[in-house]
Amino acid sequence: MLDIVNLSLSTGIVPSSFKTAVVRPLLKKPHLDSSSLNSYRPVSNLPFMSKVLERVVFQQLATHLAVNQLYEPFQSAFRACHSTETALTRVANDLLLAIDADSTSVLLLLDLSAAFDTVDHSILLERLTENFGVTGLARAWLNSYLSERTQSVMYNNTRSKFSNVKCGVPQGSVLGPLLFSLYISPLGQIIRSHGINFHCYADDTQLYLPIKADDPTEINRLEVCLAAVKNWMSLNFLLLNSDKTEMLVVGPPRHRHCFEQLTVLLDNCVISQSVAAKNLGVTFDPCLSFDRHIKDITKTAYFHLRNIAQIRSSLSMADAETLIHAFVSARLDYCNVLFSGLPQASTKSLQMVQNAAARVLTRTRKFDHITPILASLHWLPVHIRSDFKVLLLTYKILNGFAPSYLSDLLKPYIPSRALRSQNAGLLCLPRIKKKSAGGRAFSYRAPLLWNNLPADVRQSESVDSFKSRLKTHLFGLTYG
Repeated sequence: MLDIVNLSLSTGIVPSSFKTAVVRPLLKKPHLDSSSLNSYRPVSNLPFMSKVLERVVFQQLATHLAVNQLYEPFQSAFRACHSTETALTRVANDLLLAIDADSTSVLLLLDLSAAFDTVDHSILLERLTENFGVTGLARAWLNSYLSERTQSVMYNNTRSKFSNVKCGVPQGSVLGPLLFSLYISPLGQIIRSHGINFHCYADDTQLYLPIKADDPTEINRLEVCLAAVKNWMSLNFLLLNSDKTEMLVVGPPRHRHCFEQLTVLLDNCVISQSVAAKNLGVTFDPCLSFDRHIKDITKTAYFHLRNIAQIRSSLSMADAETLIHAFVSARLDYCNVLFSGLPQASTKSLQMVQNAAARVLTRTRKFDHITPILASLHWLPVHIRSDFKVLLLTYKILNGFAPSYLSDLLKPYIPSRALRSQNAGLLCLPRIKKKSAGGRAFSYRAPLLWNNLPADVRQSESVDSFKSRLKTHLFGLTYG
């Protein structure tokens, strides 16, 4: 295997047998029409050795991009220390800051049709050379990797003839998603030139901008930016789907009536407001209360718990715990940093799910106290798990294991005059409003990475002391 990989890299040639894929169409979502071709995602199954070779190239290319700082800062896909959770944390934090400033924001979720399948190989190779310094033997290898590919489709045990692939990067490959991210990298400069906030995760692009009800120029600027994005995509053989692009107006409830008729025009298609929008697996709502997302999690978790409960008597403790963590705990923990600061009344249903999971796992009766059971399992309550995630992200930021767009949120405290505490490693506190409008004042939750930290950490404890204490907490606790 080593000889095969080294020979391919030294000659700049990818064996033709490594470029043959079997495409198995998978439904994008269970509720979609199975008779429509648009409902399927074409996932390419490639030879094992092909993926080994791609992994080697992926690591070398990713290292080259990181060392030379060639990545788009707000592209979170397929990068170390980046994830959908870090991307949504930054977006939600910016939206919360806008709400705290008594402003309303427009959030646009762009949709691309068959994005991976329409990548032009010549444009991609030219972009790799001009923008990312991929030349010589490395470029020759990538040219060989992209050219003369073949594929056939397998569906219902019936296989089609092999056909040539003249464009696109294979979905299901190791290298394809990274190449696509580099292919669309100029989008960042285009959006940034219009002064619009944005974030990308592969082909999922979201734009957001604070607006005022009496100032139409902000919406006009957004529409001009969208027109420029669509024009660039057309020149690069990408299709921006206007019909599936969603818009959400996020802001204080008392201002919502001023934006009820707000629409955005994209390519003669009017984009109306949505009541809620799915963003990288999390349902956003206009108040950022995440009520609908929590309901969806609760419904799905109970479905899986009922199935696990039916076979619990046949499972060992370890196997049952594995199933519960895979189907229930993973859903409770996904992007739970967004729940930090929500009132416990909002996350009460999630806590009930965790309690039910603990009862199923330990086979405990319904009316037995749940607190000692959670303690015996080393499971943190739901609202504490959210705060734990905030602390964990902060720990990663302070130790250089977080994206730059999160690191920018934490600023060291520099006093205006010489003080004994100037070298204590303190952090600056942002100036935010701390309003309260009753029990469900979601609109005035503090920014995620700031005021949800313990008060002693925010005000009096040094960064070094905080890192030491948090490290002890992290490694001294069995986190379920």
